[in-house]
Amino acid sequence: MPADQEFLEYVVKALVDHKDDVKITRKVDEMGVLLSLKVHPDDMGQIIGKGGFTIRALRSLVRLVGAKNHARVNLKIEEPVKQ
Repeated sequence: MPADQEFLEYVVKALVDHKDDVKITRKVDEMGVLLSLKVHPDDMGQIIGKGGFTIRALRSLVRLVGAKNHARVNLKIEEPVKQ
């Protein structure tokens, strides 16, 4: 598993209650690396944080890990499916 994906998985699993529902997909194209994060709907608030501060911090940290490995990394949260 690449360093950026492994780092994100470690941090997100430390934040959420439903650790088994954390899914991260990684796509590489000419724009760089895109990490797509999928979590349990009940955990969305913990990932986004008050005023979006947590997700902004996660995006900054993932970019730093990517920069260290000479890659441009972006993070996207997938919306949970309404049931």
